[in-house]
Amino acid sequence: MEYNVVEKFASINGEGPKAGQLAVFIRFAGCNLSCRYCDTKWANEADVKAEKMSAQDIHEYIKSTGISNVTLTGGEPLNQYGIRELLDRLADDSYIDVEIETNGSIDIEPFLNISPRRPSFTLDYKLGSSGMEAYMDTENLSCVSRQDTVKFVVGSIDDLERAKEVIEEYDLDKKTRVYLSPVFGEIEPAQIAEYMKSHYINGISLQLQLHKFIWDKDKRGV
Repeated sequence: MEYNVVEKFASINGEGPKAGQLAVFIRFAGCNLSCRYCDTKWANEADVKAEKMSAQDIHEYIKSTGISNVTLTGGEPLNQYGIRELLDRLADDSYIDVEIETNGSIDIEPFLNISPRRPSFTLDYKLGSSGMEAYMDTENLSCVSRQDTVKFVVGSIDDLERAKEVIEEYDLDKKTRVYLSPVFGEIEPAQIAEYMKSHYINGISLQLQLHKFIWDKDKRGV
């Protein structure tokens, strides 16, 4: 089995509960969605240059970095044919902790029985400004646990209103970690913070994409 890898690099984790920690990233080609604000559209082009890597190749690269946090991203990692083979292999390595960034449209339930240690999921819920909310698999919101994260990328006050509705409908603040993240350049973080204050949004974290403040927002491989 070979996978289409468009980037592999070591950096710091820019988002989520491990923000600021070292991580090694494996970025796969291709996505089944087309979010309006996507910052990796280049990775989803049909003719994108990709390296063919086996599960062994990817595992060996990860080990060569000496970094224990691993993020599988894209594109959409769960859309990679045969991804279970890679996940099973990585699960057997007790040194590494695997996170999968997934776009919210693909059922994560088949991957929850991976042992001895399943990956954690950072599940995007696409709001109205993305243009992709109709494709969300809401069954995923019943599957997540405290090991996982649900992220709402917010581009407007309407997005914030909808995020609040979804959080309340699925009791997300009681079952998993939840983050609100601004679309870079479209809504000010202060607006989100003020909304959280005025609507008593407890137990939810506002996050910024740390890597976009450390490096140029369009820089790849960071």
